[in-house]
Amino acid sequence: MFRAALAAGFLLPAFGSFAGAQDLSLATVLIDGENWQLVADGYQFTEGPAVDQEGQVYFSDIPASRIYKIDLEGKVSLFADATANTNGLMFGPDGLLYGCRNGEKQIATYDSQAKVQIVADEVSSNDLVVLGDGGLYFSDPTGGRVWYVSPEHKKRIVAEGLRPNGVILWPDQGTLVITEAIEPVLWTFRVEPDGSLTGKDRYYGPLQMLPGSERTGADGMTVDAVGRLYVTTRVGLQMFDPIGRLGGTIARPHSGPLANVCFGGPNLDTLYVTAGDKVFKRRTQARGVRYAKTKANSP
Repeated sequence: MFRAALAAGFLLPAFGSFAGAQDLSLATVLIDGENWQLVADGYQFTEGPAVDQEGQVYFSDIPASRIYKIDLEGKVSLFADATANTNGLMFGPDGLLYGCRNGEKQIATYDSQAKVQIVADEVSSNDLVVLGDGGLYFSDPTGGRVWYVSPEHKKRIVAEGLRPNGVILWPDQGTLVITEAIEPVLWTFRVEPDGSLTGKDRYYGPLQMLPGSERTGADGMTVDAVGRLYVTTRVGLQMFDPIGRLGGTIARPHSGPLANVCFGGPNLDTLYVTAGDKVFKRRTQARGVRYAKTKANSP
């Protein structure tokens, strides 16, 4: 069965049963005959895939301090240069591209002409997620913290004592998920109306690890419209159902680890992953989400 699963392009989970959750397994995500396709290569280290309103995907080449755009025909072009080692990216409800401009200790936005505007400064950052009301969360692995920046650009620490890396929101924006560099779990927090985080929980896990490894390499995440969560790891792209159970792992498109993931394309039905010096894509039956303009739990 293991060989058959590999041939189909995914690994079965190492524990548990799919009973009662067949509709949330990888069988209804993957498409027969559809595999990973190389989109672009030759970069230094790709990260931060983000999708705009048209379905075009942007990604960062951190050491080169550049951001690139993949249009709907698959053509790759330079969007921004001298980006101060921008890492994580995400589009906000205002149509601006938000980025972790860590080389200058800033969170910034890029408009359609790549003009930069500072949202927060004097901060260390890695990844971010933008809420529907314009607020955002970003991870600070160096400080072991997660920050919140309000729509008015006021920043404050909302979680500490972690080794945070990737951050993402559930589709309803009521729960924040954080990848952990040490433990084989993904943390969840309830998002309060004022941006505070409560109810810390080991919701997803355990994550799969390569034989002999002590770390999962969990990094970037995305979610789909029915609440499945996808996280990049050293094993591959691990998928969890809405109640935190591992539904399977999509095999890696190359021999190295994956860094980050997003849904792109005009129908948000194509997974894009950044992987070392490359970017890959894979069409699926699932669809990503765009966060609404108003938070579901706003007062």
